[in-house]
Amino acid sequence: MKANRMKEKLRAGEPVFGVSVMIPSPQIVEMIGAAGFDWVLLDCEHGTLTLESVELMAMAAEACGITAIARPVTRSAEHILQVLDRGVMGVQVPHVNTAEDAREVIAAVKYHPAGRRGLAAGTRAAVYDSHGTLADYVKAANDATLIAIQLEEQAAIDNIDELLKVDGIDVFFIGPSDLSQSMGHPGNPKAPEVAEAIDTSFRRMVAAGRTPGTPATAENVREVVNKGVRYIYTHLPRLLSGSAKTYLKNARG
Repeated sequence: MKANRMKEKLRAGEPVFGVSVMIPSPQIVEMIGAAGFDWVLLDCEHGTLTLESVELMAMAAEACGITAIARPVTRSAEHILQVLDRGVMGVQVPHVNTAEDAREVIAAVKYHPAGRRGLAAGTRAAVYDSHGTLADYVKAANDATLIAIQLEEQAAIDNIDELLKVDGIDVFFIGPSDLSQSMGHPGNPKAPEVAEAIDTSFRRMVAAGRTPGTPATAENVREVVNKGVRYIYTHLPRLLSGSAKTYLKNARG
């Protein structure tokens, strides 16, 4: 298994910038890499990606030198295993609310002795059993695979101190859209109650020496970085619509 350059940057405290993609296209992944981003999120929860397209897009990410992370459909061990075996370098797992949820995610991602992920020699993740031993692959995968968990419900915010004590989680990701809905302000993460919950969560993560994550736009990305967030992405539609609006404004005067 290849080294996870994104995980190495996060360990060094460096921010990593990515793009979330919901539609199947290796070419878009190549464009993201060519544009200079560090990583791509392959969104199976909200998008139309199949396992085949996840595999092809992970190949494209490797070819252009960026890191592919997948968001599985659910936090079930089955869905986590399916995307990891396609060769992505980590997972961003939705709707993790308790420390026990987080430990179950770790068990699904890691091989023995850290977890109980199903082991198969012939997968793309294991380089088709072509290099070294399977035991070598297990050790490398357990070290290199990134685990991000999404805290996107009131329950997760209520349990954040216990969640932050769970070893083996690389990124604690605040999902502002679902969190705003859970807190009674659907679609409005800037509502004072929601904004305060998000900022307080970031402060607790940083104080605990853990890595925060969240989405960001071109308008607020520096603000997010200054709050200590290091795992950051924007959405492909935002990039396209922002560029399109600027182009058409200039074109039409």
